[in-house]
Amino acid sequence: MRKTLFVLAIICVLFATATADRPLASSPQSFDRASVPTQPPQTARIPAAAPLLSFDQKPADYKLVWADEFDGKTLDLSKWDYRGLGPRRAAINVKDCVTLDGEGHLVLTTKRAGKEYHTAMIATAGKFEPLYGYFECRVRWQKQPGHWSAFWLQSPAYGKSIGNVAESGAEIDIFEYLTKFGDSLQHTLHWDGYGPDHKSSKKAADVPGLGDGWHTIGFLWTPREYVFSVDGRETWRTSEAVSRRAEYIILSLEVGNWAGDITAAVLPDSLLVDYVRVYQRPPDRKE
Repeated sequence: MRKTLFVLAIICVLFATATADRPLASSPQSFDRASVPTQPPQTARIPAAAPLLSFDQKPADYKLVWADEFDGKTLDLSKWDYRGLGPRRAAINVKDCVTLDGEGHLVLTTKRAGKEYHTAMIATAGKFEPLYGYFECRVRWQKQPGHWSAFWLQSPAYGKSIGNVAESGAEIDIFEYLTKFGDSLQHTLHWDGYGPDHKSSKKAADVPGLGDGWHTIGFLWTPREYVFSVDGRETWRTSEAVSRRAEYIILSLEVGNWAGDITAAVLPDSLLVDYVRVYQRPPDRKE
C-alpha cells in the first residue's frame, strides 16, 4: 500500500508540473577510514520545532531519477554490484549475506560461519554515479552489538588530489548506526585520503525512538552544502568539504571493535532497507 501511494504521489506531481508549464577504489581496503571514534561526536538533539526536510519539501523541481524498491527476488545487478568481496575489517564480505525477503526489502546480514563472521556490502559503482541530488532511504536497523550499518557515498577519485576535495570528492556517510549509541545516529564526512592527510567532520543526531521500527534518512547535496535529515527533520547542515565529483552509493554492514564485541551478538542479525531513491534537477536547470 505504501509503495502504491508513493507511485500515485509521483503521478500527481507529474500532472501538477505539466499543468504549471513546468573509482571504484583500487582495492576493497582503499576506502577504509583512517580511524573511528570510540564515543559519539557532539550530539545535535532535535527540538520539536526543528526545520523540516521531507519528500514534500525537497527542492520543488527535483524529479525521481533512480530508485530501487527491492520488489524482486534477488538483487538487481543492473543497479548494484557486490562490493569488496573478501576480508574486510573483522569479517568477510560475501554474496549470500545480501538477499531480498520477497516482501519488498533488501536484507543485509551478519552471521557466523564457523570461526569467521560473514557480512554484506553493495554499491552502484560504475552503474549509477550521480553528481548532486536528494538521496533517501527507509531502513530498519540491526539489533546486535559488534557491527554497524551505513548508507554512504564514495568518489571514484577519492584521495587522488590532496587538498582539493571538490575535485577528489569525499566519503559522505549519510548515516552510520551502532546499537551501542542507542538513539544516536552518526553523520560523517571524510576527505583527503585515509593516510596522514586525512580529515573528517562529524555530527551525531540524537533522535528519540531511533532504535525502534522504521526510519527515513534523507540527504541533500548541492554545490554549496550538505543537508542531512532523519524522519523529515533536519539533523545537520554544513558547507564543509563539499564534493563536486560524481559519487556512487554504498549500503553496508561492517564488523569491528568500534561497534562493540561481536562475540556477544546473537546472530544472524540484519539491516532491512525498504527503498533507496534519488532525485535531481532536470539537466536543463542549473543546480
